[in-house]
Amino acid sequence: MNPSADVLALSTIRVDVSGVSEGTQLRVLFLGKPVFIRRRTEAEIEQARAVDLSDLPDTESRNANAEGTDASDQNRTLDEAGEWLVMTGVCTHLGCVPLNDAGDFTGPNGSGGWFCPCHGSHYDTAGRIRRGPAPENLPIPAAEFVDETTILLG
Repeated sequence: MNPSADVLALSTIRVDVSGVSEGTQLRVLFLGKPVFIRRRTEAEIEQARAVDLSDLPDTESRNANAEGTDASDQNRTLDEAGEWLVMTGVCTHLGCVPLNDAGDFTGPNGSGGWFCPCHGSHYDTAGRIRRGPAPENLPIPAAEFVDETTILLG
């Protein structure tokens, strides 16, 4: 009872991120869900790394690449510098798709951060829940860089 070839083919995708400039994001569909791939600015990274973990409603990273780790910014990003953030873009409250560059926890220039207008959940520049009914941080799927401009999801 192994998965068929067409099912296995959909279990991973390669995403070219060469066109994603700093401070913007790309949205792709993976396994039927939106995935946000954000190239963060230095200000967004600094803001996310300055957050005290005791201020977070959810202190788990929710990162498939680093299971069992805390929600510090370093445990939620794809690279050590913190420039790349890859998350499943589904609100953990009722499954809505949050808006990017919105909410009460955007970066200094109004960039980064996500807001789910359906029920009022606010996520910071690291995709962590900060206010509202959502119980968990936005989840991070299994992902890795396979070269300088390609991310493999799955």
